[in-house]
Amino acid sequence: MVTAFVMIKANTGEADRLRNSIESIEGVQSAHIVAGDVDLIAKATVETPAEVKEIAATHIQGIEGVEDTQTYIAMD
Repeated sequence: MVTAFVMIKANTGEADRLRNSIESIEGVQSAHIVAGDVDLIAKATVETPAEVKEIAATHIQGIEGVEDTQTYIAMD
């Protein structure tokens, strides 16, 4: 299993809507609105790194209101 954390920057006022959209993506375990340099953090657990790419680069970045993402794959 591959666990990844996706840091998401959102347009102003979009965090609640984005959280709901992100949580509905298959493979996403949870999404949280956070304070700091990013607006949301999503946790994904999937079988392969390619599935992480599909979630982050296709599904999350494809949602209107997402400005930017950074993805981190857990090493343990």
